[in-house]
Amino acid sequence: MFDFTKKITSVRVRGAQEPRPLKELLFSFESDRGRIINSAAVRRLQQKTQVFPLERNSAVRSRLTHSLEVQQVGRFIVQKIIGTLGKKELLETYKLNGLERCLESLVEMSCLLHDVGNPPFGHFGEQAINDWFEQNFDAMLPLSNRIKLTVSDELKKDICHFEGNAQAIRLIHSLLQLNLTYSQVAGILKYTRCGTEDKPEKDDEFSYVKKKVGYYYSEKEYVETLCKTLDMQVGCRHPASYIMEAADDISYCIADIEDAVEKDILDVEKLCVVLLEESKLILANFGLDEQDQTFEKIINKALDKYREDGMCQVSEFFVSLRVNVLHPLATHATERFIANIEDIYTGSFNAALLEDKSVAHAISETLKNVAFKYVFCDKEVESRELQGYKVLSGLLDVYKPLLSLNRTDFESVKQQEKSARLLDKRLFKKLPNKHLRAYDAVINENSTDEDEYYYRCRLFQDYISGMTDQFAYDEYRALMISD
Repeated sequence: MFDFTKKITSVRVRGAQEPRPLKELLFSFESDRGRIINSAAVRRLQQKTQVFPLERNSAVRSRLTHSLEVQQVGRFIVQKIIGTLGKKELLETYKLNGLERCLESLVEMSCLLHDVGNPPFGHFGEQAINDWFEQNFDAMLPLSNRIKLTVSDELKKDICHFEGNAQAIRLIHSLLQLNLTYSQVAGILKYTRCGTEDKPEKDDEFSYVKKKVGYYYSEKEYVETLCKTLDMQVGCRHPASYIMEAADDISYCIADIEDAVEKDILDVEKLCVVLLEESKLILANFGLDEQDQTFEKIINKALDKYREDGMCQVSEFFVSLRVNVLHPLATHATERFIANIEDIYTGSFNAALLEDKSVAHAISETLKNVAFKYVFCDKEVESRELQGYKVLSGLLDVYKPLLSLNRTDFESVKQQEKSARLLDKRLFKKLPNKHLRAYDAVINENSTDEDEYYYRCRLFQDYISGMTDQFAYDEYRALMISD
């Protein structure tokens, strides 16, 4: 029978390399919790976009407030899983007895960390970085003795597929060196494809868990060690990541439309109409009974709260909606986790807990579709996204000269030698020390020119993606003042 103690361990890169006794495990995860909560990466989430870039209304969610909500939902799902297994007397069977609080902490912190790798301006920021490198990569490859540097297709693919999930692994391990337990890092390894790999075909056994890049070539060795330590096949997930993903799905499907109402993009009455219309379409698409009234009852109950004569009608509406959506979705995620616990243990369960064309799936899909149709397509949101796209593309244009230098000339700039161009030296001095240290840690005289250039590209992606929305905007304005 599967032994969850192999997946919930105190082993970390530096420090104890042997699993501690169960009574000391909780201390290890409390240590992880402290390192995470006090990290700069988590603090920066307060000024990063959830849906509305550069938002001044503090009631609208940032990445930080969203992550805190995901954290709470993740904790709730773990408690339901543990409670259900306890009633079925399966905790001892799966060696989960005594690990309840450890698993809860592991999932909570995975939820808090799940967005730390996201760049400024959300997913549009990811696209801006990828488009810029795709469009500029070949042209800016440096010349040395009139011979252009050759970079393998695999490394080029890795550089041109920036992904917030993969950047989170890099940030935690290579940049901030938080030295978290392998279990804690595995909890946020949502996708398991290396950036050098092709996207799998739909019939591949890992088509879902590898549908996006989960880590870069730069962290490949670390992830391989992580998998070996946790008795996981490379390409498989950790059990905690399934719960984290479900908690994220449940949280943002409601949060995005609540923010839209806060921004007066939708009003509550219209929202209810479009939710019910979309629900019927989804039920029909999933082959479910179109007359299913589960979601309609949830909407009507929330609408009754809204129509009551109170001081906070909109707040009452969303409290009711959230509570009555959370419970059935969390219950369904729990049931799916337990029903597939053996495949989830091995990490080979090739699906999300809430994506199975069930009524629960129909509810979450309805909320997401309405957000896409009425929130993400709003003119203000699109305008801000375009603004963010130009900001990140513009910043990369500014630093492009440093990516066009050959290795010798870049080293000259790095050493601030008199022979180096003044502009290049000034640009280089703006790079944060922690990013430069990460570059220096892997580059030495024995490194190939190809490896050096790969990590130089990583260096600039680290810098740009680590900016907050406001900092990126301010830097763009300062550096592009002549425009």
